[in-house]
Amino acid sequence: MKDTEQSIIEAAILIFNEDLSAPLEKVADRAQVTRRTLHRYFKDRKELMDKCQKEIRKACAIAMSDAYYASANPRERLETMFYAGLDCGSKNTFLHKLHTLHDHKHQVANEECSEYDHTFELWKGNLQVLLTKGVINQGMTVDWIHNFFQSVVVVFINSQQNGALDRAEARQLAWFSFSKGIGI
Repeated sequence: MKDTEQSIIEAAILIFNEDLSAPLEKVADRAQVTRRTLHRYFKDRKELMDKCQKEIRKACAIAMSDAYYASANPRERLETMFYAGLDCGSKNTFLHKLHTLHDHKHQVANEECSEYDHTFELWKGNLQVLLTKGVINQGMTVDWIHNFFQSVVVVFINSQQNGALDRAEARQLAWFSFSKGIGI
């Protein structure tokens, strides 16, 4: 049963990342279950979206935390965390998209917003250290760099989906683009 629930969540992340208003029928089709089965696990779209966000925050927070603590060197941390973000892939971009939509009012007091911020606080803190030390172009802000990072993740995902590059090559190009883009 847990496998079915997980399949639905993963399908929803992929489908909603492309189109937030996609019908639940499309999610069910992608998960290879019936709409009725989907509703056995999730009573409605909101419940499914909430579960997706929780799953994503957990997975991305663990990946970023593991990468952060893999090195004490902030420059090495940046690269390791960058690759962790790439590995989170669609989960990373979906979560970012939900918190940067034009109608989203990001508020620290909001539990979901606070958890989103917490997911990326080690990443942003490390960026701030590198900015302060002058390793990164000081004309940039942490938020600019974070948004740039998210756009590189989207390009990486798209290159994988359309088969333009193999994974290793795409990872190298993504890091090259990102590191040169922030002046490293």
